Amino acid sequence: MDYFYTLILETYKILFLLLPLLTAVAMIVWLDRRVWAFVQKRKGPNVVGPFGLFQSLADALKYIFKEIIIPASSNKIVFILAPITTMTLALISWAVIPFSEDFVLANINVGILYLFAISSLGVYGIIMGGWASNSKYPFLGAIRSAAQMVSYEVSIGVIIINVLLCVGSLNLTDIVLAQDKVWFVIPLFPMFVIFFISALAETNRPPFDLPEAEAELVAGYQTEYSGMMYAMFWLGEYANILLMCAMGSILFLGGWLSPINIYPFDLVPPALWFIIKILFLFILFALVKAIVPRYRYDQLMKLGWKIFLPFSLIWVVLTAGFLLYFDLLPKV
Repeated sequence: MDYFYTLILETYKILFLLLPLLTAVAMIVWLDRRVWAFVQKRKGPNVVGPFGLFQSLADALKYIFKEIIIPASSNKIVFILAPITTMTLALISWAVIPFSEDFVLANINVGILYLFAISSLGVYGIIMGGWASNSKYPFLGAIRSAAQMVSYEVSIGVIIINVLLCVGSLNLTDIVLAQDKVWFVIPLFPMFVIFFISALAETNRPPFDLPEAEAELVAGYQTEYSGMMYAMFWLGEYANILLMCAMGSILFLGGWLSPINIYPFDLVPPALWFIIKILFLFILFALVKAIVPRYRYDQLMKLGWKIFLPFSLIWVVLTAGFLLYFDLLPKV
């Protein structure tokens, strides 16, 4: 009976996390379009529902009722598994994200390693989709994506080391609580900037959307996909974007911690502060897409390997030296 009760409770907690997350993905697509429209002096979605809020629902219904076409020459099993893999990996990453000190699905001691591992696996869904399509444009898009994501994961990993040196723990809740006095965005501001730019590349967002560049690759690894299978890629992409915003909030912006511990700011629920910070970072993502032109591929790789990686490594040495000199290294 206890086992059955635990199973029901865990299922409820998973649904309590996934259903709002799926709703949030639909809403941020609307927000994404509204930000682009604001920058370009357009109206954006404004017809379907109040302020166009139901536009994402209309798009989802369109994908549901569109025919799924599987190319005759494709590897059908891998072709079908690719979007499922992408969407699943994007959603299970949220299991360790703490919305407050008490509200986290799995408060594991190696939460940051779990996130890093799952985000690294995300490239497999893209490679599977590009290779299984048996078409040169999806394949080129998949190869580009693999090289791009692996390159910028290295920089993100080195950036995370800076935070771990200051905290002395791999637990995401501990990382947030360590920022009680000062958010890491202040002493590690250059690392925050590099993390933000690397997150753009990691999620294939402009100006680093080379894997699906319309000018030369049609739609990249998604070219042969349609209907709900295309929607799964789309869902996984935006869930990953939100995940990167959540990681940025936890690592540098104090997670659920209030920016000012005075009335009335201290009355705001911790989870709401966390959501506000995620939205702030996502709006920055959207502004970059609307403003910054696309990089060339050689510029993209040069930025990752010749600028971000060496600078991140130097900053790790500086951070470790500073903490060691002033005897500020955490006691583990």
